[in-house]
Amino acid sequence: MSSEVAKRRLVSVVCNERSGGGRAGRVLPKVAKRLREGLAGAELHIVTSTSYEQARDLTRSLALQARPGDVVVVMGGDGMAHLGLNACADTDATLAVIPAGTGNDFARGAGIPRSIHESVEAIVTGTTRVMDLSRLTNGADPRYVGAVVSSGYDARVNRATNDIRLRFGALSYGWIALRELAAFSPLSYRLTIDGEVRELNAMMVAICNTGVFGGGMQISPDADPADGLLDITIIHEASRGKLLRLLPTVYTGGFVTNPVVERLRAHTVEVDGEGLFLMGDGEEMGDVPATVECVPKCLKVIVG
Repeated sequence: MSSEVAKRRLVSVVCNERSGGGRAGRVLPKVAKRLREGLAGAELHIVTSTSYEQARDLTRSLALQARPGDVVVVMGGDGMAHLGLNACADTDATLAVIPAGTGNDFARGAGIPRSIHESVEAIVTGTTRVMDLSRLTNGADPRYVGAVVSSGYDARVNRATNDIRLRFGALSYGWIALRELAAFSPLSYRLTIDGEVRELNAMMVAICNTGVFGGGMQISPDADPADGLLDITIIHEASRGKLLRLLPTVYTGGFVTNPVVERLRAHTVEVDGEGLFLMGDGEEMGDVPATVECVPKCLKVIVG
């Protein structure tokens, strides 16, 4: 038997110990113990990251070296999930996410269990799905986004939520959403949707692979991350009073029946407009102009 055939499946865990206010680091020993018990036939490596750059380089290196069946596990919040999916896309690695942050939006939308315990059990039982990703290009190297590329009102709320020092999980998003609404005016967009140009004023445009963002907001409730298409949600110009009434129903997805909401599907969306910047998976993605395209079936991920 050759040494290549004899190699055991490699399961590598990259943990951001600071995620969830340090919760990830506190539960890591228990997670490691369960994975060793449940994956007795695999070789388990556990590493911790002390910076975003180190976590990015670790996950990318592990994914590039992976053979079919190897798993790269990221443990942390949406930032770690974002690094993990960018590392594992278009490689032989299978991504697993242990959600230990405050938002965990990619996990919710992809079908990954939301609790640490259940997501660890999913890694042990090993149910894998193949899913699409959005590829964002806006001058720098293209990046993948697993959940939502957003611009407009929601992007401003997202950026402000990332900036505040006191964090209350999803509550911080809701509070800032109300604060930002008081001073927000509609923005001018130039969209090219599968080649068709549209100019419009809107409160926000969300380009979705999965449909959850902002700590559980259902911005595209029926988005399917394996259908080869992007789901686009446009909230058109509306009064602050109407938007204030609409805001709570974004958490249930019920807002989509309101006449100010337009929903489309497309393969490619180009976004431009004055003063727009983009957020993706809760991370700042830079300015417009930008192109977002669906890349079908480029990620293998362990789900519940």
